[in-house]
Amino acid sequence: MSSKRVEFQGAEGNKLVADFYGEGQVPVVMLHGGGQTRHSWDAASERIAGLGHPVYSIDQRGHGESSWVGSGNYAFADFAKDLAAVTSQIQDKHHAKPVVVGASLGGFAGMLSEGQVNPGGLAALVLVDITPRIDMGGVSKIIGFMGDRVEQGFASVEEAADAIARYLPNRSRPKDLSGLSKNLRLHDDGRYRWHWDPAFLKSKQGQTPDEVAATQEDFLTAAGNLLLPVLLIRGQNSELVSMEHVQEFQALVPHAQFSDIRDAGHMVAGDKNDVFASAVEDFLLTLKADAEPV
Repeated sequence: MSSKRVEFQGAEGNKLVADFYGEGQVPVVMLHGGGQTRHSWDAASERIAGLGHPVYSIDQRGHGESSWVGSGNYAFADFAKDLAAVTSQIQDKHHAKPVVVGASLGGFAGMLSEGQVNPGGLAALVLVDITPRIDMGGVSKIIGFMGDRVEQGFASVEEAADAIARYLPNRSRPKDLSGLSKNLRLHDDGRYRWHWDPAFLKSKQGQTPDEVAATQEDFLTAAGNLLLPVLLIRGQNSELVSMEHVQEFQALVPHAQFSDIRDAGHMVAGDKNDVFASAVEDFLLTLKADAEPV
């Protein structure tokens, strides 16, 4: 299935680039994790569109082809405000609230948007390997990878692939690197660097323990406010989300459904895309069945 490139306006007038797939009544918004792009959802977006949903896979602010924000505003709440702005634009077009599928950073954006920034703006929420409370050791590992050679960059796409292989030793190194090339920018000095704004990483590296604790409280409060249908998908080998975190989330959101995917880590869709996509499909079909008159 082919996609169409479209653009939205974020909360600060910032450009947000998206791929649009399919047709249908209930739109679905796909939000990638920190350091990723909309292309991490390519296969899943096609499958979901095949169910009869218009799907928008969006590069979040400071990522992919979307604008780097001169304000340096990369707090989690800023991503949530972007989502609220996009939600309004999509609802105007389709006359229906969207379902949001958010991985990691995208999940935080969905949680905060619905739970604090714009309550009632979404039809449903799928959280992919993210809960209000996460393992900070896992976060440090991700930030460490993102910060490695952020200034120096890479001499080639192959060199970047080698770095990913060291970071994810359990995942097979792809033979076709065309997908990886979408995550890199070729700069004037001939070096390849990751697509995201370095200011995004600095905003996460510079947080004090008190700021981290305050942000976590915001997540817990937002989760407790979620009244819409929710699906939490976890990778059983997740570096960020333990079963204790899952149980805490289930206590906050007792109506939430839960799917635990074997042989998958934090990058659930990349590790087990078919199983992940099937879990999302089942959830969307349940929503459709619940909405149909008896």
